[in-house]
Amino acid sequence: MADAKKIVKRVIEEPWMGNWDALDEFVAEDYVGYDPSQPEPIQGRDGIRANLQQYLDAFANARVTVDDQIAEGDKVATRWTGRGTHTGEFAGTSATGKDVTVSGLTISRLVDGKIAEEWTTWDTLGMLVQVGAIPAATTA
Repeated sequence: MADAKKIVKRVIEEPWMGNWDALDEFVAEDYVGYDPSQPEPIQGRDGIRANLQQYLDAFANARVTVDDQIAEGDKVATRWTGRGTHTGEFAGTSATGKDVTVSGLTISRLVDGKIAEEWTTWDTLGMLVQVGAIPAATTA
């Protein structure tokens, strides 16, 4: 499963560095991704590109780094951290210049060496609080 981990790592990290080729090489054409921050499942490579682009447009120097991976059978679980500076409109909030850090977990299912399906959960609320789209909780 070492190759599966490498494939998933490349797909998670490289588009943030401008290497969109990793998607073409390692994502199945009929890919489906589930992310609770998105109203509909992410469909295909173009869907992944559009999803990532909204963050790249809103966060300068945005990067996602793989922190840990576990593989079993046809699945790879990846714990990751995303970082960037809020320099563009996002979630109805104008640029704040704030540095933002979020963490998440993605489970990827591979078929014939390509990612066919993914389930992602991440700290969406934390990001929205960091950019000011949602007020921070107050202490009692």
